[in-house]
Amino acid sequence: MATILIVAAAGYFVLEQVGQDKAKAAAAASPTSGPTVPVTVALAENKDVPIMIRGLGTVQAFKTVAVKARVDGQIVKISFNEGQEVKAGDPLFQIDPRPFQAALEQAKAAKQRDEAQLSGAQLDLDRYGKLIGSGFQSRQSYDQQKTTVDSLKASITADQAAIDNAELNLTYADIRAPISGRTGQRMVDLGNLIQAGQSTTLVIINQIKPIYVNFTIPQYANHHLRKRQSNTPLPVFAYSADDKMKLAEGQISLIDNQIDTATGTLRLKGEFANTDESLWPGEFVNVRLEVGMHKDAVTVPQRAVMQGANGYYAFVIKPDNTAEHRAIEVEMNQDGMSVIAKGINVGEKVVVDGQYRLTNGSRVRIDQPTAAAPAADKAG
Repeated sequence: MATILIVAAAGYFVLEQVGQDKAKAAAAASPTSGPTVPVTVALAENKDVPIMIRGLGTVQAFKTVAVKARVDGQIVKISFNEGQEVKAGDPLFQIDPRPFQAALEQAKAAKQRDEAQLSGAQLDLDRYGKLIGSGFQSRQSYDQQKTTVDSLKASITADQAAIDNAELNLTYADIRAPISGRTGQRMVDLGNLIQAGQSTTLVIINQIKPIYVNFTIPQYANHHLRKRQSNTPLPVFAYSADDKMKLAEGQISLIDNQIDTATGTLRLKGEFANTDESLWPGEFVNVRLEVGMHKDAVTVPQRAVMQGANGYYAFVIKPDNTAEHRAIEVEMNQDGMSVIAKGINVGEKVVVDGQYRLTNGSRVRIDQPTAAAPAADKAG
């Protein structure tokens, strides 16, 4: 009886060992063998994606005026601070007005003198005219008196011109802002003697509300740009130099009339309201020009897209939690998102973190991204 039990136990052990060997062999032949790889995934989504063209731009003041003196004299008053916002007509500098006031009074006195002389000459002319018929005055005397009257009339006209010029110089002595804008560095100080012939710049005023951004785009975008611009002004966006912060949104105001043959680029100008003064003259910015809209595009995070020797690829998670190495076609990358032309369908899961440890058929464990701690917890 004991012998039978020993034989039965040995037979069971042999059968169990054979079963385990088969299971191991099947596991070794399975493509899902190996350790489970933790990954983070995202869903492929349908989105309307704006088609953007990028360029490098320079901020330009809407208007720039170099304020200069029109008359000679000494600066006796400065009515603004450097960097101050001024309005058109605000006083800036005052040149000593006394010489111009004296010239004005002199011109007015000369006119009054000539008007008095004209009044007497006109009376004599009238008397000569009445005496010509009776023979008490000659025609020659009458003509000479008429010439005197005409000469005095011309002198009065010249006197009036001198008055106008003196008043204009007196106005020029009071230098005011020609446009609204922000003043720059003051180039002269109180008490300086300035001369109009030297063309010395007193201060520069830049109008920055609104403001321009000059930039260039590749020539291939010209036809799409002109077609859309004919219907409605195209929106343009200005970003910071590191391309991370959106500064302002405006619209195209100028498309240059020719393409630069040396660089193959087209120069554009965008106009921005700049009410918050986020753009500053001379600043370099990154520019994005919206030339169209990609409707119902298949999009995935750009981190999910990798590039190999044969082109772009991504790892797609199948229903059995295995990774599939799939070749894809990328239409465009924008703002951390890739538009997929071919290879991924809406709703499929793509790996965005952990793909460097994956091979085709690897088993995966899907982890959720770590959520940011609430503000209260951070404070605590």
